[in-house]
This record gives sequence, C-alpha cells and structure tokens, in this order.
Amino acid sequence: LCLLLPLQAQAVGMTLEQAVAGAQRNDPWLTRSEMRQQSLEAESTAAATLPDPVVSIGLANLPTDTFDFDQEAMTQLRLGVSQQFPRGDSRELLSRRLAQLGAQHPLQRVDRQAQVAVTVAHLWLEAYRAQESIRLIEQDRQLFEHLVDVAQSSYASAHGRTSQQDLVRAQLELTLLEDRLTLLHQRLDTSRSGLAEWLQGAGAADGWEVLPPIASTAPALYPLQPELLMPGAPPSRQDIARRLAQHPALLSLDRRIAAGDTGVALAEQKYRPQWSLNASYGYRDDDPLAGERADFFSLGVAFDLPLFTARRQDHQVQSAVASTEALRSEKALLLRKLVAAFETARVRLLRLEQRRDLYQSRLLREMHEQAEASLSAYTSDNGDFAEVVRSRIAELNARIDALEIEIERLKVISQINYFFVTGGAA
Repeated sequence: LCLLLPLQAQAVGMTLEQAVAGAQRNDPWLTRSEMRQQSLEAESTAAATLPDPVVSIGLANLPTDTFDFDQEAMTQLRLGVSQQFPRGDSRELLSRRLAQLGAQHPLQRVDRQAQVAVTVAHLWLEAYRAQESIRLIEQDRQLFEHLVDVAQSSYASAHGRTSQQDLVRAQLELTLLEDRLTLLHQRLDTSRSGLAEWLQGAGAADGWEVLPPIASTAPALYPLQPELLMPGAPPSRQDIARRLAQHPALLSLDRRIAAGDTGVALAEQKYRPQWSLNASYGYRDDDPLAGERADFFSLGVAFDLPLFTARRQDHQVQSAVASTEALRSEKALLLRKLVAAFETARVRLLRLEQRRDLYQSRLLREMHEQAEASLSAYTSDNGDFAEVVRSRIAELNARIDALEIEIERLKVISQINYFFVTGGAA
C-alpha cells in the first residue's frame, strides 16, 4: 500500500496540502535554525562553568654563575595553580542570556513554517488559476471553432446573412483565444517552477521524482478568526493587537527582549571586581653541606578595581540598555505592521466575498442567458453574428473572472491565517 501511495498522488495531482507539507519538510532554513539553537544551548551550558584553572611550573631564583640548584637558599622549583572567578553573577547571567536567545528559535521556526505555507499556497493557487483558465478556454474553443465553421458556411451560402466582417471577427476571436492559451501556459510553467524550488528534493519523501500536475479540485480554506471578518463595524485595533499577541514573530522578539534585559544585568556586573585565587608550592634542595632546607607554600588573592567606570562600564551598560529598547521598538513596529496588514486583508476579503456572491448568484447566470438569447436570435434570423461572438466571449471572461475572484479570495484567507498562527503551533 505504501508503494502505491505515490502513484495515486501522481494520478490525482498534487494538492495544496501536499505542496505545503513537502515544502516545509524540505526547507533547509529549519535545519539551520535547529543547529543554531543547539549551538546556543551548548554555549549556555559552557558559560555556567568556571574558567579552567591555570597550572604553572617554573624555577625561581636560580643563580646565573653556576646554575646549581642547591647553591642558593632561595632557589626553588615552584608548582602553582590559580583559579579565576568571573565578576559577580556573570556566569549565571551569561548562561541565562544564551538560553533565552536559544529559546527564540522554536518560535522562529513556527513563523517560518507559516510563511512558507503562505508562499507555497500563493504559488499553488497561481498554478491552479492558470490550469483552470486553460481548461475553461479549451472547453469554449470548440464552440468558437464551430462558430467559425457556421460563419464560413453562412458566408458561402447565397442565402446566408453572414458578412465577410463576421467571418473575420470569428477567426480573430479564435486567434485571440490561442494567444490567451499561450500566455496562460507561460504562467502555469512559471508557477510550477516556483513550486519546484520549494519541492525539489522533497521527492525522496513524497515519491515525486518529477513535480506532479496540480490537482483539479480547489482547496477549502477557512479563516482562523472568522468573527473578525464579519461585515459591519470593523474590530478595534486594540482587539486585533490582543489577538495577534501570541504570534510567533512577536513571541520570538519577547525572547530577544528578555535576553536584552539579561544583557543589561550582565553589563552591570562589570562594576564588580573580578577575583582570582592562586596557590603555589616551592621545593628547595638541600644546601651544599647536606643541610635540610624547608619548602615554601604561598597563597594569594587577586582582584581588579573598576574605579574608572565613566568611559567603560557606564557606556557598556548604556549600550546594553539602548539595544534592548531598540528591540522593544522593533516589536511595536512589527505589531503595528501586522495589525495594518490584517486590516487591509480584511477589507479586501470582504470585497472579494461580495463580488463572489454577485457572480455566483446573478452575473454568471445572466451572462449565460444573454449568450443563449443572442444565439437563439441569430439562428432565428433576428440577431447579429457579432453579438453572438461578443456574448460568448463575455460569458467566458465572466467565468474566468469568477475563477480569479475565488483564487484571490483563497490567497487572502491564507494570508489572514498567517496573522493568527500561535507560538504553540507545531
């Protein structure tokens, strides 16, 4: 059964869900993010550890006239060890800051997956629009070819009312349809190339060595927050901002802001001294007369004095504070951008819904009735052949316009759903 599934997928066509899932699995950006998170987590663990102790071995006070180790009483072989202790809570704060920076990556991956879903959805829908437009034109091309044949027969007949101008008009419309088909095939190829950029390489998982054709059925997309899209009074910007607060892009900035606050506390630790402890043991040889000499043991503490802070520590803290405030401003700007983008998408969706209802309830039916009426009038010798052609072209254009409205509607819904992706999504 597992072996047959890829063949079934190729036979039915690639659905929007398959394209999005394949693109998300095949996105190397996600792997890079995971590696960066692992790197930061490893650095966080390492930062919490004390620096390695320093061991020193040396000769002290060796006489330069004879270089005899037992000649002078102060000559000794020294073995020492020293341990440095970072300033204040620097180790804990640095470890926490790196962990906070690492915590933003899962949220960034959720945001990236949502962005990939929107991008791939737009490419898939563009390919579907071109494919379905080609199908609609191919259906009507036979009708126009038949109209050309009718015009030629009527023109050739002595009793026909078709003029040479009607014959030329029918042939011209057929040629224009061929040009539209060529343009639509170009758009289809372009969209499929864009999809291949995301899906090429995912074939090992999906069984697609070659990108399959687009499925012939439109996807069903529904908005995540339908109550915000009801006609009437628009929701307040405060309500929209509240609902957008859990967006992974904003939560990721929260992690960076938290890391920035920790960075401020880390910079403040530079006002505190840095300590080091050192101990050494000095071995002395017996004197030349075989008299025993005592060995030496030394113990010491060293620390620096951050006295001149005006041009170093003060500016380092000021820099950390400014960087964190810049991140808060970046979050405010991003939230404002998301709110404005949602409001624009909401208005556009409502207008597309109105046009969609108009086409489905009245316009398509009226266009079809007009085309049938003009054809009936012509066959009854009461109509004009040019009017028959115009009405058929208008009906075809109306069906293609209805398709484009539906595709634009689905694209807007996919964009709106991106706004309401939450940080807890997979």
